[in-house]
Amino acid sequence: MGYSKGRMLADEQSIDRRQTFIRQKAKENRPDPAGQKILWSRHTIAKLIVEGLSRREIEQALASCEVIEAYPARTRPLPDCLVLGWLAEGQPVHAVVAIDEMNDRVFVITVYRPDPRRWENGYRTRKG
Repeated sequence: MGYSKGRMLADEQSIDRRQTFIRQKAKENRPDPAGQKILWSRHTIAKLIVEGLSRREIEQALASCEVIEAYPARTRPLPDCLVLGWLAEGQPVHAVVAIDEMNDRVFVITVYRPDPRRWENGYRTRKG
């Protein structure tokens, strides 16, 4: 891949850190009446309606999500990543989540049900 062993380890640590942070904020958000640990973009709210999903379902999926793609922060205001979570019925859901460690919260940028024709490896890898 062109990455040194040290670079791969640093990337894995970054992914693990992001994954842990997202999971923790999802768990902390559940009992919070104001729900300030997870913020939702307008686009996400629209996607929830289109996909027939609720914020609570996504919070539950984020509480045990897996980071499957991490995006570099150099081109974005906050580091973000694509995560795979599972709904209560066992259906997969993807979300792009931005990490705002300074304010101790995450932003859900978008959410969707992955198309099995475009994903493989348990919805973890893009086909092609």
